[in-house]
Amino acid sequence: MVGVRSSAATTKLFLEPLPRLLNKMPNERSFTWGAATSAYQIEGAYRADGRGLSIWDAFVRQAGNIRGGDDGNVACDHYGRLDEDLELMGRIGLQGYRFSISWPRVMPDGTGAVNGAGLDFYDRLVDGLLARDIEPLVTLFHWDYPLALAERGGWGHSASPAWFAAYAALMVERLGDRVRQWITFNEPQVFMHEGHFAGIHAPGLRLSQRELLRACHHVLLAHGTACQAMRAAAPRPLKIGWAPAGRTWLPASERTEDIEAAREKTFSVEEAGVFNDAWWTDPVVLGRYPESGLRFYGDAAPAVDASEMAIIAQPLDFLAVNLYFGAGRVRATEEGSEVVPASTDAPSTLMGWPITPDVLYWSPRWLHERYGRPLLISECGISLPDTVAADGEVHDEARISFLSAYLEQLQRAQTEGVDVRGFYHWSLLDNFEWAEGFKQRFGLIHIDYTDGTRTLKDSARWYSELIETSRHSSEVGRPLAPI
Repeated sequence: MVGVRSSAATTKLFLEPLPRLLNKMPNERSFTWGAATSAYQIEGAYRADGRGLSIWDAFVRQAGNIRGGDDGNVACDHYGRLDEDLELMGRIGLQGYRFSISWPRVMPDGTGAVNGAGLDFYDRLVDGLLARDIEPLVTLFHWDYPLALAERGGWGHSASPAWFAAYAALMVERLGDRVRQWITFNEPQVFMHEGHFAGIHAPGLRLSQRELLRACHHVLLAHGTACQAMRAAAPRPLKIGWAPAGRTWLPASERTEDIEAAREKTFSVEEAGVFNDAWWTDPVVLGRYPESGLRFYGDAAPAVDASEMAIIAQPLDFLAVNLYFGAGRVRATEEGSEVVPASTDAPSTLMGWPITPDVLYWSPRWLHERYGRPLLISECGISLPDTVAADGEVHDEARISFLSAYLEQLQRAQTEGVDVRGFYHWSLLDNFEWAEGFKQRFGLIHIDYTDGTRTLKDSARWYSELIETSRHSSEVGRPLAPI
């Protein structure tokens, strides 16, 4: 059963913030309003129709890895309830939907044999989106690495770029006649740092800094090699980007000195591991590792020749970025800069993440200035303890307030000339939130994990009105060209 009831009070709630948000936002498809998901977090059906196992299927089986002992075996059962979820996307009025392919669903061993049933599922998904005038945005890798390849060495193996490129080419050959926008990797900082250094995500490794950087280099080579293979296989022109996790330091004030101090720290490499911005995106866009990273990592950094960097730095059509919060606030000092201690009563989400709306201004601004590529906000959202109330509704006013504040900051960036072309809310559905299990609810749609019931939250109706008003608003600024 799908919950779609409304009320006058709810309508008033989600209409009130719209005028100030839409004052200068671009209209039509020059700016895409969408939502995002990932395969392992929503699909379930982990052994259905020939799907192979992923590293997350193995990781969730190990006691203590996941809060509450949860797993993604069923998750939201999106695989079994695809038509229902497509209907809900249409009701919300999404203009774009970002989803990921489960690599082991289409290639059970990660390479070699292809699973036709898995490909058929994504055919149906793409066709269902297009029938509803929803633009698909496909992410090739959102962390569910094939277990069979992990057992052969995973990203640490020198053949891993070729494995990934073959998979990428397969998907473009299959879907490229209908899908024009592709993302190679989602949050490489996270799946490498948390999964291969900290050991708290799959596959649970704790590599040395040298081993970690070599594996990360293979990920970068996989991105470049895949770009080449995708463009060679594409039945029509396509657009390729990638989606790092934004780790943005925010200025303590708008003094020029504080702004420059925060910008410098944002693009510096000064901590063990690989949870930073520049080490990843400088090679992809600028064709070089950042000097600060080479200095900091020293002998642990991989030796790279010009031919490898040329592979990594393939033309990038757009830069996607996932933004939830700022890393902290920075102010300039006579000695350089310092991090400002966070207030103990600062607002935060259920995840414990600080609420910092201006991250949607500073991060797009600085990414635009440094890399000069069109930008997509490929994830942004808030986890809340959402429940279905006695009236059968989910009243998540805090999510509406969060989005209003964040989108006003994105509007500020856009009106100052930052080339932002889309916003994808995380997430469409409440889902399996990795090591946090099912506790964290990010969705516009509430999921009852006992029976799978979907209920549109107040925020879904608010977002629907935002999209519709944006579509017809006459108060728009500079129209942006589609990606």
